[in-house]
Amino acid sequence: MPQIEVRPALSADLQYLVAMDHSVEIQYVWQMERSLEEGQVNVGFREVRLPRTARLQYPRSPALLLQEWSTRSGGLVALLGGRPVGYLTLSDERAPATAWVLDLVVDTPHRRQGIATALLLAAEAWALPRGLRKMVLEMSSKNTPAIRLALKSGFEFSGFHDRYYANQDIALFFSRLLR
Repeated sequence: MPQIEVRPALSADLQYLVAMDHSVEIQYVWQMERSLEEGQVNVGFREVRLPRTARLQYPRSPALLLQEWSTRSGGLVALLGGRPVGYLTLSDERAPATAWVLDLVVDTPHRRQGIATALLLAAEAWALPRGLRKMVLEMSSKNTPAIRLALKSGFEFSGFHDRYYANQDIALFFSRLLR
């Protein structure tokens, strides 16, 4: 099996990154439940199985990556055999001392091979010398594979934002302190 290489993304990589399949097949979603009891608002999420497998489109247009690339604080690309197979973009300007992972994408044929985990570890290595003490991942409440990756990687649920994405999906936030 070829070794995963992670390096800073180059502008020459963008054409490959945009062309990746950003969608994901899902069988579960995190459903939000709200209730108002005695002047208190309670919000919870529970995992719900869908009646059939669905394809979840990425909440941001991959084409916008070309426009937004220069506004990101950092970008990493994962390579297998010298070919880009995944990427991650970061911002260090959304919250104090925090590396915010905006995009984490692995092309469909290469998923579940440790590439996303390698990108997260490289993002941590990117963040620590910059004095960042925390990392936040954002994802759609429908993206159960990303939620499971976050939990498996030691991230904890830390909040949500209703109608966060252009498609009106709920964003979930998972965070952890950096070592």
